Amino acid sequence: MSMRRIYRKVAKKYGVTLKEVRQEIQTCITEAYTDPLNQNEITRAYQKRVPCKGEIPTPEELIRYLARKETQEKQ
Repeated sequence: MSMRRIYRKVAKKYGVTLKEVRQEIQTCITEAYTDPLNQNEITRAYQKRVPCKGEIPTPEELIRYLARKETQEKQ
């Protein structure tokens, strides 16, 4: 399933735009990666597992990682 399709489903369900869906996801990711209260060794170790081009993953990078991980665990 494409990212756009995923965003579209979520947007439709909650009555918001695709842009709002992506922005909210990015806001949550950014807070999880930067909030000092969320930072400990275990959290940082899990965060480092997410492949990303920058310091903080994009929603697309995180969703792809989680989808891949879920598929692997079901096998």
